[in-house]
Amino acid sequence: MSIFWPALPEDCTVAGPNGGPHPRRGELIGRGTEMGQIMMALAAARSGAGGALFVTGEPGVGKTRLATEALAMAAETNMVTVRGRAGAVGPPVPYRPLIEALLLLARAGLLPDSGELGSYGPVLARLLSGARDTEADAASHIVVAETMLRLLAVVGARRGCLLVLDDLHDADAGTLAVVEYLLDNIGMQPAALLLVTGCGPCAATELATRARQREAATVLELSPLSHPDVHLLIAAELRVPAAEVCPDLVRRAVDGSAGIPFVVKELVHDLSGRPALPDPHSPSVPPTVADNVRRQTGRLGPLGVELLGMAALFGRRFSLPVLERAIGRDHTQLSAVLRAAVASYLITPDGPGTQWYTFRYRLAAEALLDDLGPGERARYLRRAARALTELHPGLPGAWCEHAAQLHEHAGDTPEAVRLYCEAAGRATGEGAADRAVELLTTAHRLVEPGIAPELHATVLERLLDAVARSARFDRLPGPAAILDTLGGDGGEHDIPAQRRAGLHARLSDIATLTGRPAEALWHLDLARSLLGGHPADQYAALVDLAAVHVELSRLAPDRLRTATRYARRALEAAQRVDLPDVACRALLLLGQLARAQDEPAAVAHFGRARTLALARRLPAPRMAADVHLATVAASHDGRPAPIEQARQEALGMGLLPLAHETGFVLALDRIQHGRFDEARDRIRESAADASRLGLGRHLAMLRLADAVRYAHQGRRAEMRGALERLAPLLDAAPGVRAMSYGMARAFCSLLEEQHEAAGQEFAQALAYDAENPAIGDFGKHGIVLLLGVLAGRMGRRHHAEVAQASVSATRWNHQFTGLAHAVLLGREGRPDEATAAAGKALEAAEPFPMARRLSLRLVAQSAYEDGWGTPVEWLREAEEYFHDAGLQTVAGAGRALLRGMGASVRQRRTGTERVPADLRRCGITVREFEVARLVAERISNKDIAGRLHISLRTVEKHVASLLQKTGHPNRTAFATAARDLVA
Repeated sequence: MSIFWPALPEDCTVAGPNGGPHPRRGELIGRGTEMGQIMMALAAARSGAGGALFVTGEPGVGKTRLATEALAMAAETNMVTVRGRAGAVGPPVPYRPLIEALLLLARAGLLPDSGELGSYGPVLARLLSGARDTEADAASHIVVAETMLRLLAVVGARRGCLLVLDDLHDADAGTLAVVEYLLDNIGMQPAALLLVTGCGPCAATELATRARQREAATVLELSPLSHPDVHLLIAAELRVPAAEVCPDLVRRAVDGSAGIPFVVKELVHDLSGRPALPDPHSPSVPPTVADNVRRQTGRLGPLGVELLGMAALFGRRFSLPVLERAIGRDHTQLSAVLRAAVASYLITPDGPGTQWYTFRYRLAAEALLDDLGPGERARYLRRAARALTELHPGLPGAWCEHAAQLHEHAGDTPEAVRLYCEAAGRATGEGAADRAVELLTTAHRLVEPGIAPELHATVLERLLDAVARSARFDRLPGPAAILDTLGGDGGEHDIPAQRRAGLHARLSDIATLTGRPAEALWHLDLARSLLGGHPADQYAALVDLAAVHVELSRLAPDRLRTATRYARRALEAAQRVDLPDVACRALLLLGQLARAQDEPAAVAHFGRARTLALARRLPAPRMAADVHLATVAASHDGRPAPIEQARQEALGMGLLPLAHETGFVLALDRIQHGRFDEARDRIRESAADASRLGLGRHLAMLRLADAVRYAHQGRRAEMRGALERLAPLLDAAPGVRAMSYGMARAFCSLLEEQHEAAGQEFAQALAYDAENPAIGDFGKHGIVLLLGVLAGRMGRRHHAEVAQASVSATRWNHQFTGLAHAVLLGREGRPDEATAAAGKALEAAEPFPMARRLSLRLVAQSAYEDGWGTPVEWLREAEEYFHDAGLQTVAGAGRALLRGMGASVRQRRTGTERVPADLRRCGITVREFEVARLVAERISNKDIAGRLHISLRTVEKHVASLLQKTGHPNRTAFATAARDLVA
């Protein structure tokens, strides 16, 4: 990735990440709270109320930078600004920062005459001359302190004064004694003290703590910058808008610096002079940072240098017990060095206790590692590796990864790769797919195909498998790296042809997942050609599995049969050579292929896959089996909770393709249950994620679900838009074509009373299915049968054929097939059986509000003509639902049918929503409901007429209508029954 940082004019102001002005180089970032407190202290000093602030923090965090900004701010308000710094170079000089401040005032011509200080003038003269007081005791410190206090009062008399004393952790005892005196007496002076010190154990930090405790000073503890602040700092240093900063540079800076501004700046300036970012795995430590780390480490002595040098072999985080064993020293001997290293902020304890430590920032570990010569590295490696295996035989848990990092940093690539692969295998077995990908990515980066082709092929095989499970396609090696591995030019470093066939099979599967069927077929053809005439089972099984996925993406009427044959062949080959993961994948595919026609066989396949996965500790196929079994169960009992639970577990394990496949199932479930808003939220979230990940096939299914959602609400324009968004993805999932007609377009037409159009759309779906059979259901085994029976195109034979398919027994389809059976029974003159069959079908339809009412509207006329069921009640229920849903066309059709049956039709007036649902279904109007409420209160007809301002005769007509519609024998019975209902 190249980086381009265009220069901006000095006065250019652009928006930062949070919409504020873009910072310029030199502007203070991330210290708004601290600067606010400093501003308050400066304002108080100008008004004669002095105060003091300590600024503390680790090295490089920006203490001096904050002090510089405070000086600039004070100068802008015409305050006198003066600064002194304690020095760590050369012999100690008493009162060094105070004398430096005095000399600065003298050079600026701001030093008052000795007479202005009265009896303290000679003390000032002695300080400036460097003469030593012969009575160097506490009393002399107090005299110097009072001199400084009076000096600040004179200097700041007109406009206030800011005195900054920097690096107080290096100050002499006399200076600290003067500072302590000033802290206690500055309150009535027109001056502010800003005292800068490190936060390690020293006299200055103790002074700051005491001052805070007695409220003599405020302590500003500077923390490292946050991620957004690092982003802004980089933009400011490079003088570009934040949006133009390379995201990879920000990630590198945050990871390498831990938010310490000094390190961020040096890293940015080191990288900004290059045409492109260097390999992140071959980092370059800026020379200034390396020198700083070297100086800090050198202060720890030879033992400290050895300790941290060996620790750097482990990476940023290291185990103290292992390090102690490697160095050959116990904790007591190392404790002083550890305390000093922590105090210097080179390392910090990681978690409770002191078993683990981390380098404060990653570049510190890399700088120390760079300083190790080859011989020293090898020596340290042997000692560290021996210590690790002695303390943790077999390298259980995370120790395997730590050992891999150790060998990587020591340059022992083969062992590092072996251990990374071992750690990845363990992560896979524990259901940590993302972690496995990261470990295998590291292993793949380390090994060179031209030097170790077999090892490189092994790593690539495992990496491709992990990527397919997790959808981490961003971790795929570049095309050049893959081609290097695939080779095939006959050179001595070529890997065997059949092994290359296995790699092409894996790449074919990934191409299918990402919605690139042509590429998937290309890899499959190459794999088949590489297998030759006598393929080994372990590679033949992989190629056959890839062939299953390619077949399911192919336009062919026999594709399901062909795919089933390949899946069985893959299963047999995998069983012969004991490849449990491949066998599980074959069983899962067989279950999916069998489910529509033979559900018991599908459940058996899923069950076998689950048993095998549990026995061989394969979490990914076990999770997939759980999802499929839960989906089958939910299709009958209508309870999707186990599917949602399985989806959440898949997400937690990083199995994103499986999670998105499950998300599609759950989205359809919510649509069928009429929970359209929930379905919308699910689809939008999952579609955005699938698009980001590059899961083309899953994105196509989610786009389909969105079209179905709109169709089941009768929203044709939005459905068309969703189908247009689906169109570019149809090649990624060919079976979607039939489903888009049967599940979306046709349902929308039915809700618009366009039955002829719906019939044509279902016919189109059936035609697509004949050309290219779909695994998913699109109505073929449900509503298509019902419409065919109602139209007279289908009869008993068709019903029997549909009933043979397992998918027709799902709860969703049973509502349609059961009503089709009822219609046929009614036409055969068996009304009682027809009514019973309809009752069972409508019981199955209870969870599906839209489909149930649509079915009632469809069969009501046939039921009325053949004398079975309760068609008037059905139509009223359907009419009410569709009216409330805003689907006026189908609601109007229901009212027309009711009139044709001689039934009363409810008027649709304002206020209808106030009528309880049970009364609305009886045809109670708004005015009748108003009367009903008063009848329930036992009010006479005459009084009701007076309250409602209508005639007594009208009231009597409404009461009679209420009794007739609700079936109550008299006014008293209605009042008793309706008392709670109309309250």
